[in-house]
Amino acid sequence: MSPGAREGVAGEFGVYVHIPFCARRCDYCAFVSFTDKSDLADSYVDACVTDICRAREAGLLRPATTVYLGGGTPSLLRPDLIARLLEAIDPPPSAEVTIEANPESTTRPFLVAARRAGATRVSLGVQSLVPRVLAALGRAHRPGSVTRAVDRIADAGFATYSVDVVYGSVGETDSDLAATLDGLMSLEPAPPHVSAYALTVEPGTPLSRDPRRHPDDDVEAGRYALVDEKLGAAGLSWYEISNWSAPGHECRHNLACWREGDYLGFGCAAHSHLAGRRFANVASPERYIARVRAGRDAVARSERLTTAERELEALQLALRTRDGVPDSALPDTAELADLVDRRDGRAVLTLRGRLLANEVTIRLRVPSRADPGTAPLHALLADDMRGYELHERMVRSGR
Repeated sequence: MSPGAREGVAGEFGVYVHIPFCARRCDYCAFVSFTDKSDLADSYVDACVTDICRAREAGLLRPATTVYLGGGTPSLLRPDLIARLLEAIDPPPSAEVTIEANPESTTRPFLVAARRAGATRVSLGVQSLVPRVLAALGRAHRPGSVTRAVDRIADAGFATYSVDVVYGSVGETDSDLAATLDGLMSLEPAPPHVSAYALTVEPGTPLSRDPRRHPDDDVEAGRYALVDEKLGAAGLSWYEISNWSAPGHECRHNLACWREGDYLGFGCAAHSHLAGRRFANVASPERYIARVRAGRDAVARSERLTTAERELEALQLALRTRDGVPDSALPDTAELADLVDRRDGRAVLTLRGRLLANEVTIRLRVPSRADPGTAPLHALLADDMRGYELHERMVRSGR
């Protein structure tokens, strides 16, 4: 196991399925999604099922202990299509099976079909409970649809669910974010897991083309501290920089990704990681369907990480979690004193360290390769940050 990883990965194998259909695109979204291709849904699911079956026959698809259906908006698929996908994957009863949904499309038939097919967890894209903040983000739903969606999730028999929050949009105030967090924690049942992300400006998005709407770093830092305070008071602890949960409600799928576990992705733009090989499928649903129909694999790009790259990436990812990294992976210097908490042989980010995680990351060194006086692997970091940042964006939505 790489030095940044912890126990619990060996038995995990993840499956991700990308559903690229959306009713509308949010102004900040850079994920692969389409608002005008829902007519491809049947052909697309056919291709995913065929791809899944071929991967199993080839020995690449092991029994999945975690499954994540992300997007896009999986809740836009017909219930029978959701059932087909999960039946093809065939996860065991002990698997964690997450499906993403937007509040306005979280219908009872969708939830019932997903639950019957084996889904155990819903990830609900709330982002905010303040109407003008939702409008600024380009979101379609209204706060009332969140309450209805949560009621339906509970009625369908889901024992756990998660909500996403996005903070930092121009026009949002501290009071707006506090109202959203308080409102979420007053839901019945309250979410035992919250993912809270600072609004980021991604190239090519409507947000990127309007500098007046770009978020302020200092404001977002204050909002992060507010999120941590509010969720902590509600009994949710951080276990990764952008994720908080009640005990036992951590997302196993994302934990396995952060610990460099293996996972296979199906569908257009889906990413995979197998034994140090990282690869991604073609980005358009039409090309994905055509490749699968022709009996070809759908991989568009691939890279094989060296041992040194895997060791360093493991540290980068582990640093973001509450497990932290081996104490020897970071120099014991005054500049890191208030950024990491050193205990039991581990170095774990403090609240301030989470806000300045990149400053800590560039000082990482692989313990097995570094003796006293060895400089951090800056050259490797510079080469690897592009892949790491892509991996982080991917994990944010389970990709």
